[in-house]
Formats: sequence, structure tokens, C-alpha cells
Amino acid sequence: MKTENKRVAAIDLGTNSFHMIIVEESKEKGIVEIDRVKDMICIGRGSISTKMLDEEAMQSGVAALKNFLVLAGQHGVAPENVIAFATSAIREAKNRYDFLRRIKEETGLKVKIISGKEEAEFIYYGVRNAVKLGKTADLIFDIGGGSVEFVLVNHKGVQLLESRKIGVARMRERFVTTEPIAANEIKMLEQFFSAEMVSAVEKASELKVTRAIASSGTAQNIARMICSMNGRESDVLLNNSSFSRKEFQALYKAVIPLDAAGRRKMTGLDEKRVDLIVPGLILVDMIFRLFKLQEIVISDSALREGMVLHYLKHRFAAAKRRGDEVALDIRRESVNELGFRCHWDRGHAEYIARLSLQLFDKLALFHLLEAPYRELLEYASLLHNIGAFISISSHHKHSQYIVLNGELRGFSPSEIEIMGHVVRYHRKSPPSEKHTAYSILKPPHKRAVDVLSGILRLANGLERGHRQNIQQINVKVKGSAITLHLTTRFEPDIEIWAADLLKPWLETVLQKTITIEPSPIS
Repeated sequence: MKTENKRVAAIDLGTNSFHMIIVEESKEKGIVEIDRVKDMICIGRGSISTKMLDEEAMQSGVAALKNFLVLAGQHGVAPENVIAFATSAIREAKNRYDFLRRIKEETGLKVKIISGKEEAEFIYYGVRNAVKLGKTADLIFDIGGGSVEFVLVNHKGVQLLESRKIGVARMRERFVTTEPIAANEIKMLEQFFSAEMVSAVEKASELKVTRAIASSGTAQNIARMICSMNGRESDVLLNNSSFSRKEFQALYKAVIPLDAAGRRKMTGLDEKRVDLIVPGLILVDMIFRLFKLQEIVISDSALREGMVLHYLKHRFAAAKRRGDEVALDIRRESVNELGFRCHWDRGHAEYIARLSLQLFDKLALFHLLEAPYRELLEYASLLHNIGAFISISSHHKHSQYIVLNGELRGFSPSEIEIMGHVVRYHRKSPPSEKHTAYSILKPPHKRAVDVLSGILRLANGLERGHRQNIQQINVKVKGSAITLHLTTRFEPDIEIWAADLLKPWLETVLQKTITIEPSPIS
């Protein structure tokens, strides 16, 4: 029986922007993003003090939602599978029900207003599906236009869900009257932020929070600007990337003294955030200071993604594995989803991964790489052949491109870069300083790529016959010579022949000679 694919569209009617994400869930591929769209409506414009939604903004909002629904329909989303939630600006407006009624009459869309606590909970669902939460406590925060949500989570689950009315549009409307912002206005903002974050800061101190994860457009825009200041591309994948307190301070000192015209010239700053970035920077500065953080990690998933996960879990019961407080192995899920999307030979990939891990473990005394690299080797092994559906002859290069651009969740950019290089060098030429992308890697990452690609090349040779012949690998060492004894089901002539062709790079890296033999019959 063919598995039915379920497409869902989730619309977030935020204070600054209306967003929609469209996803498809299937048993094989998991949850795959189909499309996303954003329109900066600024529905909260002027409403924070008046508590009334602006007529022009409401008209723009209805028009945007009509376009969203057309797009969802073109992607095959059934009307009953379009969900829409409204947040801070709309839930506080006196004329909110008039606006929701107009939306229903003109588009057919039923919008639900969610509380600040519900918003924080959905943000948590979304972030944990994109960033691997640590073994110690984490602070998650999402900067909206009207409110900022704080979530504190540790190995026992969520410890605090809080929503505070300190969003960037609200703060700008309330406190910012000068260009550039005056010192006394900065001081008022800092004092207000400090007072509003007291309970979260106290709880974070109790839990010994060591890092923060930020979602939202403001945080991502700050990260892009920092990339630009440091000479890196500002349109790179930001998920799981991070910036340090020192990097942030350099940006803060560069931007705060500027007026709007000066900020517009800053590379990486979204034109529509020219005004909002000022209270955003002051807020992030206070978060760094009050929570005593050294770095902030970026999540590109938040409210909308959390809405989808929650909806799928309850509507289709297709995500039973995603219990509310169950730790998700998002890295493995993401790798498997990418493999399915590329029509991988899963059995072959998993077997190569098993051989690679055996070699990693048996050769540990020689390569001296730590456990995190073992995990990257496993995932690179699982994905080494995914480029074959584009071209067999250059599939190692296609596989690298797909790994680098496949939007793997739960990995830092440097981890994805390492895996991409390991995949690239599993066949054909080994790593070389002539290859620009490899040559600019940091020395520890080069060393990891050298070792892991050498192991994967050898494992790939040991499965040359595609018959899963090697059952066990044992290692014996004598001086500078390593002997691999293979326990096999059949005569391993083809495997030894292929492995002998692919072993030289690992010999070079480990500075050992490698001999491959069948295990002696006992």
C-alpha cells in the first residue's frame, strides 16, 4: 500500500512579519520543507500604544494571506491542513476579532490567537528539531516584534516557559525617539530589559546555563552582519552557526552610533530591519551580560516549525516517536531524511558505516581523534554515495555538494564542512592543498578530514563487491606495520584487491604500512 504524503502549511501572523512554511511528511523521508515565504506586514505598526490595528496594515495582511493560500494550494496543501496562529500584536489589539473576522470572510482562513506561553512552547518544539540541545542546560530565546519568549531546558525537559512584552517593535515605539539613539534612551531600554528578564535570569543561574540558542529574524540578521564584518559570506546557512560575545560587541559598537542612513549602508542588514535592529542589538547585549554568556547559537527553526510538528503529532499521529520530552536524535533523523531524498542504497550505506566505525575504533591509538569525530565519520559514511543519482562517475563531488547544501539539522557549519570533505575524498584523489576548499580548513579540521577520509576510502574498498562479505576486522601492530585480519563469509579476494588500491592515503596519514589478509583459520 502506498504511503500517503501529508502536506501542511503553517502561517505565523507576527508583529513584524507574516510567515508561511509548507512541509511534507512521509514515513520514509520524515518531515521535508517544500517552501517558505515571508512578508513584512508590520501589523503591529502603531498598535502597541493605541491597542488598535492599523487599517492599512490589516488590508496588507489580508492581501498577503490570500497570496499565501494560493501558494499553499499550488503546492497541494488541502485547505483543512493550513494552520494559522496570531501572536503578540494581534492578541493585544482591541480590534483583533474584527481583523480575524475579516480574514475569515475574505480568505476562509481561521486564525487562532495563541498565548505567550503557548508561543514559547511552539518555539521550543521548533528549535529542538533544528539544534541539538546540550547535556547541560540551554537558554532558548526568540525575539519578536511585540514579545520575546524565553525557554530554559535541560536533560529533564522544559524548566521555564516565559513570554515578555519586550519585542523590538514595541521597544522602539516606546523608547526610541532620536537618530542615532541617545545615551539616555539606551539606558532606559537596558533598565527595562533587565527588569523584565529577572525571573529567567535567576532560573538560568540556578540551572547553570552555559549557552543560548536564538531564533527569529533579528538574531539571524545580527549573525549575517557579523559574518559580513568578518569577511565571510552573509548568505550562508546560519542554522547551528554561532557568534561570540567579542564578535557581537564589535558589531554593537559599529552600529549603535549610526543613524538610519548609516545603518542602511551596513552589509547584511535587511532593509526592513534598519530601525528595529537598534533595540534588537541592545536586547542581545543585555542577554549576553545578564545570562553571562560567551556565545549564542542560531536556530533557523522556531514558531512555525514548532506549529507544524505539534500539528502533525496530534492530527496524523505520525510522529509518535516525538514525545514531548523525549530527546530527539535530530542529527540521525536529518541524515536519514537526506539519504531518502537522494534515493540512497540504505543497506550499502549502513554497512559501509559499520566497517568505518570498526576501523575508527581499532585504529584509535594511531589517529587519536576524539569521539565527536567518530559520529561525523558515521554520518559521512551513510551519505558518501548520495550523489550517485546525479552521476556515477563524479558522485563523490555531487555527494559533497548535497551534504553542504542539504540543510542538515543539528550540525554546526564546521561539522557539515568536515563531513562534506570526507564524502568528497572517499574515492578518486585524496585531500590536496591544491583544492581551495580543503586548503582553507583549520588545521584540526584538516587532520580530521585526512584521517576520516582515509578510513572511509578503506571501508569503501572492503565493500567493493557489494556483498557484505567482511564480518569482523581485527588489527595487529608490529613496529610501523599494521595488519588487518578480515573475518569473512566468502573468499575476500575482490575486497582485498580493492582495499589495497585505496589504502595508500591512510598509510600516509598514519605513517604506517597497512597489510590486509584473511583471518587465519583457528
